[in-house]
Amino acid sequence: MTTPIVPSKVRTVFEGRVFTVQVESITLPKGHALDAEIVRHPGSVVIVPMTPANDVILVRQYRHAIGRYTWELPAGSLKPGEDALAAARRECQEEIGMVAERLERLGSFFPTPGYCNEEMHFFLAAGLREPRAGDEEAHQDEDEDIETRRVPLEELRAMIGRGEVVDLKTVAGMALATRPR
Repeated sequence: MTTPIVPSKVRTVFEGRVFTVQVESITLPKGHALDAEIVRHPGSVVIVPMTPANDVILVRQYRHAIGRYTWELPAGSLKPGEDALAAARRECQEEIGMVAERLERLGSFFPTPGYCNEEMHFFLAAGLREPRAGDEEAHQDEDEDIETRRVPLEELRAMIGRGEVVDLKTVAGMALATRPR
């Protein structure tokens, strides 16, 4: 493993609700200097909610950046200091209204390491049930307008093949969840 490059200057150019953008002045090992534009993100969780009948619960949301609705796996950002497992449990209940009795870590990946430090943590959610007394309460965020749908695994694979699922974290999550373990 190589030693990380330390920036000589860091400038914050945007600070938003979900991420921060910084410009870091660095010198690469071969001597080339550049300003690296980096999106700083707290990290996220992606949940693959699977029923005993091999249905996957997807969410449909409007994604303004691409100007359309998408079918995708439930996901959400980590809160400051939040553990990924706790975030997966919270997001599962917030987005699909179900509590996962079991969460299995599938892996963690950086979707866009060329300009963003977001790390996505993938979890398989099983033993899904309705919330009951004693469970922590979780509600959709104010800016979320989510529709849920149970999709048989084979139909989801067909949706991906037909280009009806365009969200890469969903494609990656399905590949992780259905690989031999």
